[in-house]
Amino acid sequence: MPTYYAERALLPQGWAYAVRIEVAADGFIRDIQTQASADGAHCLTGPVLSGMPNLHSHAFQRAMAGLAEVAGNPQDSFWTWRELMYKLVGRITPEQLEIIACQLYIEMLKAGYTSVAEFHYVHQDPQGQHYNEPAELALRISRAAQSSGIGLTLLPVLYSHAGFGGQAPHAGQRRFINDSDSYLGLLESIRSHQATLPTQSAGLCFHSLRAVTPQQITQVLAADTTSCPIHIHIAEQQQEVDDCLAWSGRRPLQWLYENAPVDARWCLVHATHATAEEVTAMARSQAVVGICPTTEANLGDGIFPATDYLAQGGRLGIGSDSHVSLSVVEELRWLEYGQRLRDQKRNRLYRQDTPMIGRTLYDTALAGGAQASGQAIGTLAVGKRADLIVLDGKDPYLASAQGDALLNRWLFASSSNLVKDVMVAGQWVVKEGHHPREETSAAHFAQVLKTLLAA
Repeated sequence: MPTYYAERALLPQGWAYAVRIEVAADGFIRDIQTQASADGAHCLTGPVLSGMPNLHSHAFQRAMAGLAEVAGNPQDSFWTWRELMYKLVGRITPEQLEIIACQLYIEMLKAGYTSVAEFHYVHQDPQGQHYNEPAELALRISRAAQSSGIGLTLLPVLYSHAGFGGQAPHAGQRRFINDSDSYLGLLESIRSHQATLPTQSAGLCFHSLRAVTPQQITQVLAADTTSCPIHIHIAEQQQEVDDCLAWSGRRPLQWLYENAPVDARWCLVHATHATAEEVTAMARSQAVVGICPTTEANLGDGIFPATDYLAQGGRLGIGSDSHVSLSVVEELRWLEYGQRLRDQKRNRLYRQDTPMIGRTLYDTALAGGAQASGQAIGTLAVGKRADLIVLDGKDPYLASAQGDALLNRWLFASSSNLVKDVMVAGQWVVKEGHHPREETSAAHFAQVLKTLLAA
């Protein structure tokens, strides 16, 4: 069994030194020793941390990153951006989706993400009909994750309606649509496919309260007997809040907590527009809030009240969502900076026992991401999957930093990618900053972009 030696590694109890990590044949950590000898071990060349879970991804949207930054409508918003997204998604073939996802996942790995929760809602062909294999596009996502080596929580999305109250979907949404029964069949097919894939799992997913009815939520929750994660977009936009009030007399989070059994299985994606009472309800329920700072900034969503939420013991993780950025550093940095800009104060996200902002950000996002993924990841400990990253030990900022100051230096001082090596389930997928498939993947991806832009 391979054994690795790190001069320093971040373990659950804090930074440890002279660390030996033994990885079993199944890709899980079998043993960890500190103040140990390097004899017979493979020596790692920099600080070692658990790889970061990415808890929210729409893979196909990577193909449109940068295309929407053109002024025209003075009221440009998420809703106008969505129209461009509909045009793009209407053209993507199954083969193109797999290429886009594979390139995306390689870039994630190189940035230090070792697993991804894929919020997958493109299910049908361009005419809105089922493929011969109804799970065709979901299986393309699965194959892209296999090819790249990233861990995957595949979240097939139930999307049936255009708005609150069961409004009929419009043409731009035709590739997303399933009813509850076809959705449950899709989920069963995905789980059957994943049975032999140890780094992959599946979860339940409702696109949003506007895209499903209360009856559908009840039906799907009752039909699934597993303890898998449950994800939903919620309260991302003020218009969504206003429309929910008009439909039900309740705000989205208020309605959800009154009508669904929200607990630690749930991941509430964005939850941007939350009242003080809703913040408290989320923290008490032990649900994870999925925050996507670069996408939320790009779309003009708003700023989640993370300072109050964290102070109440709330759980959160990060996602790259629309993939305008693929940087663990940038997501965590802007999670903190957003709170500073809103409050006009510094150093907002910390715990009383951990004044170092970087440590609080990294630990919190690891734990929340692992919970939302429903997999044994998120920390370097015996019994957890061997997902780890090695930072550049020669970088002057990192080489001179001690203890938690290293995380502050990495997250708030670096201007280049300092992730050097990446392991998923005991296998090296990135070495010296390079993925073995990066050149081939990039060439295929470039051709897909040219084809889509020419259409």
